[in-house]
This record gives sequence, structure tokens and C-alpha cells, in this order.
Amino acid sequence: MKNLATQRAVPPEGFFWPCRDFADPRSPLRGSLRAGLTPGPVCITNGKTGLDDRLAAYNNAARFSRWLVLRDLDHDAPCAPKLTRTLLPSPAPRMRLHVAVRAVESWLLADREAMAHCLGVPAARVSGDPDALDDPKDHVLALARRSRRKSIREALLPPEGTSARFGPGYVTSLIDFTNLHWRPHAAEARSPSLARLLRFLPRMATGGTVRC
Repeated sequence: MKNLATQRAVPPEGFFWPCRDFADPRSPLRGSLRAGLTPGPVCITNGKTGLDDRLAAYNNAARFSRWLVLRDLDHDAPCAPKLTRTLLPSPAPRMRLHVAVRAVESWLLADREAMAHCLGVPAARVSGDPDALDDPKDHVLALARRSRRKSIREALLPPEGTSARFGPGYVTSLIDFTNLHWRPHAAEARSPSLARLLRFLPRMATGGTVRC
């Protein structure tokens, strides 16, 4: 995806929201609004490498505006705090780098009932501890393979005989799920990573110092 950063001004209660891919800006959006925050421009980077390369610039900009940067942990470090310290050893006062464990799909899976309903699988098949999954994306794909709905299988799974990991509708399906069905304040009960972010957002709304 292209970088969607813009130059328009952000209101005092707002913040800039860089993220690594499609799902991140939408995932905790409702939680941010409940916290009294108004998201400013969303900057979608071209994967983790694109985000990491821009972190220094974002951190410099955070001297003047609040920035919330979301990134997947994947297997890039043993834990989220270590990755945060490695990527951003000296965060600016208004910078927050938040790491999803192990990926933003964990946050979506944490709303177990909603995910099961939308994928057409029994809720018992959806992990009750998504932050502990080795690869949350693989778990989503495994659930899709068991879906009762042909449309889900065709959208999320790659066509047979191709080397693609995801189906043609993987991105749009998760976006639709996030916007229409996902409940962040239900999901936080099963995702400590998401719960930490939702607890942090009201602090960000006060305009005080932001620390990772």
C-alpha cells in the first residue's frame, strides 16, 4: 500500500496514527473515540520495514504532535517491551509505539464470538488466548478452512496451485469485520496486548506526556 501520510493540521485533541498495514488503524479506533481522542491523518506504511524506516521521523514529529504508532511483534523480539526499546530507545514525550502481540489479528481473534460468527465456525475453535498464538494469521486461515461458508473460504484462502499465503479477500474481509462486528472492549478480556493499549488511550487524551 502507498504511504497515506498527509500534511493537514491535527486538532489539539487529535493524534497521528502510523501503522504497518491495513488493519491497524481501524482496530482500536472505537476505543480511541471513547477515550475522547480524534484521530488525525493515518499513515499506512509498506509493511514493517517501511514503518521501522520512518520511526525516527515520526519520533521527531512527536516533539510537536501526539503520535501513536502500531506494529506487529511477530517473531522480531522475545517480547513487546524489548522490541519497543530496540526500535525506539529514546521516544519523544508525545510518542507512543505500541506493539500488537503477536499481530493485529490477535486483537481481532480476541472477540471470539464475533469472529466465530463471521467466519462460520464454532466459537470453541477460535483461540481463547490469541496473544499466545505463534502465528495469529495462520490461525485465521485455519479457521477459514473449516468455515461452513464457501464465500469465506474463497475470500481468505489462496487459490489452489498458487504460492500466495492469503486469499484475494483477506484484507477486505478483516477490514469489514473490524468496522462492522469487532468489539474492542469485549476483545480486551482475552488480549492483554490490546487491553494495555485501551488503558493507555485515556492518558493520551489528556495531552500529557506519552511514554512507551
